[in-house]
Amino acid sequence: MSNDLAFMSATDLLENYRKGFVSPVEALEACLDQIELHNSKLNAFTLVDRDNARQKALESQARWQSGNPLGLLDGIPTTIKDMVITKGWPTLKGSRATSKDQEWNEDAPCVERLKENGAILVGKTTTPEFGHKGVTDSLLQGITRNPWNLKKTPGGSSGGASAAVASGMGQLAIGTDAGGSIRIPAGFAGIYGLKPSFGRVPVYPASPFGTLSHAGPMSRTVTDAALMLDVISQPDPRDWQSLPPISCKYRGSLNPDIRGKKIAVSMDLGLDTKVDPEVANSLQEASECFSSLGAEVEHVEVKWPVDPREIVVLFFASGAAHMASNLSVEERGLLEPTLTDMVEYGEKLSMLSLKAAETDRVSNGRYMKNFFQTFDFLICPTLPIAAFDAGRPNPPEYDNDTIGWTPLTGPFNLTGQPAASIPSGFTTLGLPIGLQIIGSMYDDAGVLNCSRAFEKAISFTSKRPPL
Repeated sequence: MSNDLAFMSATDLLENYRKGFVSPVEALEACLDQIELHNSKLNAFTLVDRDNARQKALESQARWQSGNPLGLLDGIPTTIKDMVITKGWPTLKGSRATSKDQEWNEDAPCVERLKENGAILVGKTTTPEFGHKGVTDSLLQGITRNPWNLKKTPGGSSGGASAAVASGMGQLAIGTDAGGSIRIPAGFAGIYGLKPSFGRVPVYPASPFGTLSHAGPMSRTVTDAALMLDVISQPDPRDWQSLPPISCKYRGSLNPDIRGKKIAVSMDLGLDTKVDPEVANSLQEASECFSSLGAEVEHVEVKWPVDPREIVVLFFASGAAHMASNLSVEERGLLEPTLTDMVEYGEKLSMLSLKAAETDRVSNGRYMKNFFQTFDFLICPTLPIAAFDAGRPNPPEYDNDTIGWTPLTGPFNLTGQPAASIPSGFTTLGLPIGLQIIGSMYDDAGVLNCSRAFEKAISFTSKRPPL
């Protein structure tokens, strides 16, 4: 029973709380049991606050017993990525350069909303240093591993979050995404991850990667992600770019009927990316699935005005350089070599090159705006490959290229569109394959609906890693 509770969806847990079949205390203990059994192998957490979580579970249990639950997530075990500030918990961002000797006295907006809605915060999940790469390891926190194969990476930079969710260490997780950091680990770990439209989830403090940065939900089911988005999407004055509240609820408006929707299919987004044959086959099967559901599916050639990979590199490098400018000489000496290389490249960039990148970004954004005048959704692989060996910054074929192996996610950080990764199959070696579903700007509900339609038709939510 305990193990089953750990893998029960948040939506089902809430229904069982309401009926009195299960208590938040039982659900939390199932989560903590999974952490006790498997975290030493996975290294998904940098902090687990068992005592506080147990106290919050008792309080939640009392509220449910009295018929007065608090908000939409009362009693749901939830984790926070260690890039997101959390009152009372250190937020070290995977870096030895971050001092532990600080006042940890403020919650990020998404953390505040989770607490207001009764979520039980279990702990902080691992991240690479300042979230700068697509795998999760650091000199501070070590190597995080994939629950489907402990020799493989869970991706990054929200790799601790993806490993935790996939292995039953919490139903929900907050991830961040400036170039794919929610979708990459969701794809590698076989869970659902949504990068919402820019501004939909308030971000504070501001990321060094600026308007590329998003926060969003990670979960095992689409319905759970929709529920979580209802909570964390409320505007916050600390983020001046946060969007006003929407008039409907994401979970309440989930509609998996996609008959008549126009779906574009692209293998590589026009970026001449070599896609593994098993990943390519999974995309083809996904396109056939959508066609069988009544969608109008068309294979297209994406023609970016400017290669988005070049723009992403400039934004990332300049953001890293800006971050490092606030560090002392001693602190900079503690940074990892891959991040130092990025910083040094960013320091060499001219103002003119950055302004040109801004202009190129606008051109690509305009192109996508026009593209979605014709199509409702665009699908492509989340990643061109399955998970590779843990402890490497990149796959062997991309040696010395920290972010070049993730070309299919970053473009939509530039355009700000909602984009999700959903499990679409497994390789012959049993590794998850992710499908990326992209929608038009602000159509987060549409992406959730399209995701739910696919999830219902080809469901992998019942599959568990062989831990």
